[in-house]
Amino acid sequence: MTPAVPRGVSTLESATTGPESDPTASTGQVAAGSVDERTSDPGPADGTTTGGDTAATRADADAPDAPGVPAGTTAGRRRWPTWRRDVGVFGLFLLAAIWVTSQIWVDPAGRVASLYSSDPAQVQFFLAHSVRVVLHGEFPFYTEQFNYPDGVNLMANTAILALGIPMVPITLLFGPAVTFVVLVTLALAGTASTWYYVLSRHVVRTPLAAVVGGWFCGFSPAMLSHANWHPNIISQWLLPFIVWRVLVITRSRRPVRDGAILALLVTWQAFINEEILLFTAMACGIFLIAVVAQRRDLWSAAWRPMAVALGVCTLVAGSLLAYPLYVQFGGPMAYHGLSDAVRDYGNDIAAFVTPGSPTLGGNERANANLAPNYSEENAFFGWSLALITVGIVLWLRRELVVRALAVTGVFYAVLSLGERISWWDRELFTGPWEWLVHLPLLDAVVPTRFGMITTVVIGVLLAIAVERAWATRPLAQHTRTLVGAGLVMALLPIAPMPLKVTSRPPVPDFITSDEWRRYVATEQTLVPVPIPSMGNTHGMRWAASTNLDFKIPGGYFLAPRNGNTGDPGRFGGRPSGVGEILQEVATTGRAPKLDDRERRRSLDELRYWRAAIMVLPVDQKNVEPLRQTVEQLVGPARRERDVWLWDVRPITTRAD
Repeated sequence: MTPAVPRGVSTLESATTGPESDPTASTGQVAAGSVDERTSDPGPADGTTTGGDTAATRADADAPDAPGVPAGTTAGRRRWPTWRRDVGVFGLFLLAAIWVTSQIWVDPAGRVASLYSSDPAQVQFFLAHSVRVVLHGEFPFYTEQFNYPDGVNLMANTAILALGIPMVPITLLFGPAVTFVVLVTLALAGTASTWYYVLSRHVVRTPLAAVVGGWFCGFSPAMLSHANWHPNIISQWLLPFIVWRVLVITRSRRPVRDGAILALLVTWQAFINEEILLFTAMACGIFLIAVVAQRRDLWSAAWRPMAVALGVCTLVAGSLLAYPLYVQFGGPMAYHGLSDAVRDYGNDIAAFVTPGSPTLGGNERANANLAPNYSEENAFFGWSLALITVGIVLWLRRELVVRALAVTGVFYAVLSLGERISWWDRELFTGPWEWLVHLPLLDAVVPTRFGMITTVVIGVLLAIAVERAWATRPLAQHTRTLVGAGLVMALLPIAPMPLKVTSRPPVPDFITSDEWRRYVATEQTLVPVPIPSMGNTHGMRWAASTNLDFKIPGGYFLAPRNGNTGDPGRFGGRPSGVGEILQEVATTGRAPKLDDRERRRSLDELRYWRAAIMVLPVDQKNVEPLRQTVEQLVGPARRERDVWLWDVRPITTRAD
């Protein structure tokens, strides 16, 4: 979030080279460089750099390249070319991402997160939808392929079109389960790589500093927590560029062009994850306010280009996103506000000093009550890193940018605590989120995820600390040793470990062999037993494996309560009588005795869904009580391949 190249450096960035800056950090200053901006080539007017004049190509851990010497060399000795170093770092991050996802790579279709399986199935369904968008020209923002016939508003459900559409070839060749693990792997490695790239070009001169910052941003406990479930949330590889372009416009000489570039990045990120985009926009604003509050003289030069660029960004991005956002907030099956089940998700204060579950020092049992669930461990830095972060801020407190970063990180940490502030699961008092949760847009975010911005702030602070340690003189060696030891103490307990997985039932042969096509017409549904819901998403995986060639009722998604457009959100569609009955049987293993009212209601729902067949895998848990329950509704089942099958077309298509 901080700048570093002297060419075209913005007014706000130049604040770090003022009298307040640490005099011992001359060569490592965030916005300073060894080249005098007044005497060097002014470079591009927009504040960007060219490939041959960046912090990474002009400097290494100790000193900048000599003037006139090609990038990657110095007078008297040859250095590793920058592009080779970059490739090596990118390769390191990719290997680390493969290590983290290694247990899923063993069998992508047969393995899933050990604690929750619903979110991966939902993502795979959305990936299959992208195939239909590309191959069949289907409407991208809404579908009736699940929750039929009401359908689902995909713009309100993070359909990850910006990820799914580019991955269509892989989905077609290998299936959505493989695409899922590819996305997770690339998201981790890509986020770390882009943060490294931006840090090395615009924030720090020491390659190691950029590597440390990029590593933490890509493989933090929060990122690992989401990796098993939410590739859309961990796909943050655009965020470093968005943040940098926001800083560029504070002193842009081409604000129209720079505003348009920022608009394209914003639009792209909106189709990956809107929530993370909102957090990033807020963070940029808070950071800039914190800078200007300390150096008010910067505002006079920054506001004009920034106002023009933001105006252009709003116009361009608003035009591109106007219709999708209309569908999201005003289209069919739109909802207003999140489900009560997640609206009050917040971090426990103790979560900031405890290692994350998927890390070397993590303990799932110890973390049980410190986060809403294991997929939302959005802090979990551990005591060492928490204390070292405080130490970095105190050490570099004279630097304006460090203070502004600290303000931003603390602001987001407080918001992530949610509506009720707690310490080791003991409620203390009401948090500020209690008064913010009802504001427009904020009523649709999960507060615990604010902690992911605090994570990014810590990553940048770590990079700056390493930079200062490697650049400080005298006593540089002692400072390097101290900071190096601190990094080991801070990062080793939260080193990433392979994600824990478990096996899941395969898609039935009846589905994969296309036997179902003999029964199900275009406007009919295949009804999995139990009915697809938040707790049972196997039927969604069946549909995804066929690229959604058949429709299903129910599913796991966000929709307005009772299916009424504009109502508050909830997980799932209209309440289903037969769905509740079969879910209870699947959970308890007890087949109830159904009365006439329950049978009539269940048959009415099957007709509403235009059901063609009901399908129950023979290896389904509690298969016998489930089969007995369905037989009370529609009669005896017959065995076909590896499923019990009920052909209900004579019941659902007859005249009322």
